[in-house]
Amino acid sequence: MHDSRRTRAVLGVLLVLALALITFDYRDGSSGPVRSLQQFGGAVFGSLERGVSVVTEPVVGFFGRGGGSGNSSQVAALQQQIVRLRAELSQQQLSKAEYQQLSQLLQLSGRGGYRIVAARVIAIGQGFAQTVTLDAGSRDGVRPEETVLDGQGLVGTVTEVNAQTCTVLLATDATSVVGVTLASSGQIGWVTGPGKTRSGSGLLRLQVLDANAALSPGEQLVTSASVHDRPYVPGVPVGVISQVENQAGSLTALALVRPYVDFTSLGVVGVVVVPPARDPRFSVLPPKPRPTPTVTVTVTPRSSASSPPPGG
Repeated sequence: MHDSRRTRAVLGVLLVLALALITFDYRDGSSGPVRSLQQFGGAVFGSLERGVSVVTEPVVGFFGRGGGSGNSSQVAALQQQIVRLRAELSQQQLSKAEYQQLSQLLQLSGRGGYRIVAARVIAIGQGFAQTVTLDAGSRDGVRPEETVLDGQGLVGTVTEVNAQTCTVLLATDATSVVGVTLASSGQIGWVTGPGKTRSGSGLLRLQVLDANAALSPGEQLVTSASVHDRPYVPGVPVGVISQVENQAGSLTALALVRPYVDFTSLGVVGVVVVPPARDPRFSVLPPKPRPTPTVTVTVTPRSSASSPPPGG
């Protein structure tokens, strides 16, 4: 029974895809079916409905033109089957790693109340600036100066948009300036990117307005709200202070911050197209790691036994 159902399912998928390929190529030779599949899987919010309609409309129209009123129930059943198969195919397009990244992204955006368009990193900038290109653009609702994040925290902000793709300036770029708030004290400041350095540490540089602020390693940072939430929405995790660098005579408190995001392995990210209704403050931050207990062992040397006097 299981094999029979599986065989019917495979045949059904092949039939639907065959009809979809024929219909797509017939309607528009310049837009192949592979591109439509990518459009469907390229976004979670905003383009999901459009992807379904792009596939179902021509196929349903194909059946509608060939059948009469007596086949209306069959057409309705085929519509439901096509929608279900398209959803399954979009999930199969994601690799195991990408599926995990998408799951983490949806969890973070849900906690923060961010409405996002999910996208893949399809290119990395080769110039001096640290940028990436995403497979989502204006047709998906993406606009310039919108926050980009992944399942760990802040990635950057959108700088350029066309119909199909957009360019993101990473938070590690030397020109990037992000307003931040310290979770422990509420102190405000900003972080700047290191740019492309020889050391490749990737640490952000934090400056806090209060020069007397007591900074300490392990403190967590989130984004502060920009004017009209552009280019940064509030509450996105940024990183953790790894080293304090207060300098004598400095007008601001200084520290180095290790970002939550691994910028060397960006995959599935989200563009925040609608900011949260309320500032999430620090609710999106991951649990603060507990300090590793330090065990001190004191070894007391044994006193050597007194030697007997000579001739004794």
